[in-house]
Amino acid sequence: MEVLKRLFEHHFRTPVERVQPLQGQLGGSGRKIVRLSAEKLSAIGILYDVREENIAFLEFSRHFRRHGLPVPEIYGEDLTLGAYLEEDLGDTTLFEFLSDHRLGATIAPEAVAAYRQVVALLPRFQVEAGRDLNYKVCYPRASFDRQSIAWDQNYFKYYFLRLAGIPFNEQALEDDFSRLTKFLLSASRDFFLYRDFQSRNIMLRGDLPFFLDYQGGRKGALQYDIASLLYDAKADLPPDLRQQLLDHYLDSLAGFLDLDRAAFMHFYYAYVYVRIMQALGAYGFRGFYERKEHFLQSVPYALKNLRWLLHNVELPVALPALMEAFKSMVASEKLQGLTSDHGKTDKLTVRVFSFSFHRGLPQDDSGNGGGFVFDGRSLPNPGREDRFKSLTGKDAPVIDYLNQQESVHKFLANATSLVDASVSAYQHRGFKQLMVSFGCTGGQHRSVYLAEQLAKHLREKNEVEVVVRHREQEQLNS
Repeated sequence: MEVLKRLFEHHFRTPVERVQPLQGQLGGSGRKIVRLSAEKLSAIGILYDVREENIAFLEFSRHFRRHGLPVPEIYGEDLTLGAYLEEDLGDTTLFEFLSDHRLGATIAPEAVAAYRQVVALLPRFQVEAGRDLNYKVCYPRASFDRQSIAWDQNYFKYYFLRLAGIPFNEQALEDDFSRLTKFLLSASRDFFLYRDFQSRNIMLRGDLPFFLDYQGGRKGALQYDIASLLYDAKADLPPDLRQQLLDHYLDSLAGFLDLDRAAFMHFYYAYVYVRIMQALGAYGFRGFYERKEHFLQSVPYALKNLRWLLHNVELPVALPALMEAFKSMVASEKLQGLTSDHGKTDKLTVRVFSFSFHRGLPQDDSGNGGGFVFDGRSLPNPGREDRFKSLTGKDAPVIDYLNQQESVHKFLANATSLVDASVSAYQHRGFKQLMVSFGCTGGQHRSVYLAEQLAKHLREKNEVEVVVRHREQEQLNS
């Protein structure tokens, strides 16, 4: 961590005052990500020990910025210690924005507009910036070639099909993999392939999208990245919106090259399939093999996409064994049961309360007898300062004040860790209710802030229903 503090001080000419671990951003990469700040200055620090991948990210970032693309500025680096410092793009991913602006399959115009901006910018990465990019720094491969495709196929076969117990004829499946690979490689592949172009790797700051996590990029086909975004499992985009966004992408792409739409579509759905296979391999490895169960929550959404493809798409290449495996997957009750796909009532509901200890603990009306109660009175109290007395823990000045307190971050991290463990266990055992309460002196500042922060964290997981109640504030407003 000291190396990141040193990079921060060198860039901003001021020492670091706060270091905040960023939860929910590690995914499966193994990188350590923190926010470093001082007064109104902030930056994101990365610690990761894969030098080649760090070099790829840093060089790509500088290259994309030279082309005027919205990626983070690199503030400093120390590759010998696997560290670099980059621009802070905030906390709102495209996925979170979508989740906050939808009701089931109905997606608000603001979210659709954000997606339209994103797909319109993609050709600039693929074509404009891809023309003069240094592909020699790509890691682990310089192109999405036969070896890259084989890795993805085997990832899917061994970590998903095998571990999920889906039967298949190995030789017949290998024959299909060979035919699929030959078909994929016959597409034009002289473009930048972002590789992980999905909603959690796109940040929204204001009304503008910014892009992250392209360090696995390489030369490849245009179809792969737009397929990655539109068939991003948990984003669960409706088919008609996927088609609208694909059309908008193609309109934008036509401004950068002489586009043959029929030729593009000839290969498109094969790339959709191979991207879904890659994602399922990752879910299987992290979920079945590493026992990180939250990765498995995406599986039913991927199966929903596969079901649509099986009913609506006929590929130009015959893949009977692979299609039979897909059909077995979508028919599997075990896989469908990895997360609820039958509406909110089947999900675990986490009810998060704020309250004043002077008025006793919140009542549990679920019949479960209560749950976690966290005492926030040990934390710095904004209520002692006149400037905060009329505000609550939902107001920006109070949030900023509490965000500056390291003790608050430690408290919240410990509480979140306990709640996450219970959420996982409750889901595994089929429980439907969990109650979490944060108390402070007046139920106005610290407890409200803590409840809101935990609720935001839980909503990001998109596998539970979250209900927030601020008991004292509700009584004041009633």
